[in-house]
Amino acid sequence: MKTRLLMWILWPSFLVAGMAEGLLFTMIDPDDLVFFGHHLEATHEAVYSVGFFILWGLCALSSALSIFVLPGTLSDLEEKTDRFMF
Repeated sequence: MKTRLLMWILWPSFLVAGMAEGLLFTMIDPDDLVFFGHHLEATHEAVYSVGFFILWGLCALSSALSIFVLPGTLSDLEEKTDRFMF
C-alpha cells in the first residue's frame, strides 16, 4: 500500500510540476533572477532543475495534504481501491 500511496502523491505532482515549470520559465528568464541583490551565477539548466524540484516538492505536499484530509483511515482507502483493481 505504501508504494501505491507514493504513486498517488508523486506521479500527479510530477506532471503538474513539469507543466508549472514550463509556464514559469516561459515568463521568467533565469538571467533576470536576483537573490539578495546578486545575480545568479548558475547555468540555465541548474536553475531549471532546482526550480523543477522545488515545484515538485510543493505539488507533492499538496497531493499529500489532499490524501491526509480524506475521510476515513488509510486501510479504508486501501479496501475501496482494491475493489476496483483487476
